[in-house]
Amino acid sequence: MAMWLNRFREYSLPLILGVVTALIWANLSPETYEGAVHGTIAGPVNVHFLVNDVFMVFFFAVAGIEIVNSLSPGGDLNPIKKAITPLLATAGGIIGPIVVFFSLNELMGDPTFLNGWGICTATDIALAWLLARMVFGKDHPAVSFLLLLAVADDAIGLIIIAVFYPDPNAPVEPLWLLLIVLGMLVAAHLNKRQVQSYIPYIFGAGTICWIGMLNAHLHPALSLVFIIPFLPRQGQSLEGVDMHGVNDAPEYSTLSCFEHHISPIVDYGLFFFGIANAGVEFSSVSNLTWIIFASLVVGKTLGISLFTWLATLWKFNLPEGMSGRDVFLAGVVGGMGLTVALFVVTPAYTDPALQGAAKMGALFTVFVFILATVLARILNIKKIG
Repeated sequence: MAMWLNRFREYSLPLILGVVTALIWANLSPETYEGAVHGTIAGPVNVHFLVNDVFMVFFFAVAGIEIVNSLSPGGDLNPIKKAITPLLATAGGIIGPIVVFFSLNELMGDPTFLNGWGICTATDIALAWLLARMVFGKDHPAVSFLLLLAVADDAIGLIIIAVFYPDPNAPVEPLWLLLIVLGMLVAAHLNKRQVQSYIPYIFGAGTICWIGMLNAHLHPALSLVFIIPFLPRQGQSLEGVDMHGVNDAPEYSTLSCFEHHISPIVDYGLFFFGIANAGVEFSSVSNLTWIIFASLVVGKTLGISLFTWLATLWKFNLPEGMSGRDVFLAGVVGGMGLTVALFVVTPAYTDPALQGAAKMGALFTVFVFILATVLARILNIKKIG
């Protein structure tokens, strides 16, 4: 049973199942779907708020852990010279979609679409990693290349969300940001006192940051990103360790314990993220849908391929065993923008019609699974592992 549950998580099936359920529900009974997701539970609290502003705190915390681990000694981005090529590819994966978005909007769009450029910049780490393993094989260097790219991509995505997409219904109140500073000071004090349990960091300092961001009218989903760097990293990694009976034991690092305790909750909880965000009526398809879709798939492919080529011209090496064809296919896989793209849609557009059309564009990127599989055969990509 445990093996099947792990496979269920590994292949991102909770998220996929949530997306499919939401699409079916929203198209068969839009009234009951809208009532379930946006109907009031208590005061201003509804399912959409609980998912996007509470649950997603832990989703972005996991992304923050990946970034911290990558930047730490021994990580994939440390020393920084080791990751110049994938970081340049990341820049292409950000710039390419933005250029395609504004170009297509000029040709077939509308001024009301302009604020959606940030939707096209992020790569879905979980689904891209899954697809990369399917088309390249688990031991192919392109998988690590794409994972580095996706982690760095999402780091930039966090900044884009925080800076360019504050709450559209309320102006930013900067004074509340002092609570973020206070939360970080509390976390730094806990670290200095060598507190090993992650609970006071996450639910103490993290809650202070969450309150500060909520009242500052910034996305509270990013609140734990400020706290994750302070969690102690001294101790053994829990990679491959049976978690039964492990409860912040001192021989394991605090960061590792938190990651392994929260990751299953996040993986399964993405079912509810899919339910809360992917319920779009198919009538919502418009030119914006195709602009978002093309910006993600075409923009990522061209941007990643071009900037990686420039990196090789500047004498930075590709990972050993990786070819130009692999880079091109990795760019296609990088066009998978589901989770973060759906998250950005709500702050990007206040008009429900624009939200629906943009979400359809993000959802259509699941066709990258078919496209990448076909291209792998055409390009004669050799699977490794």
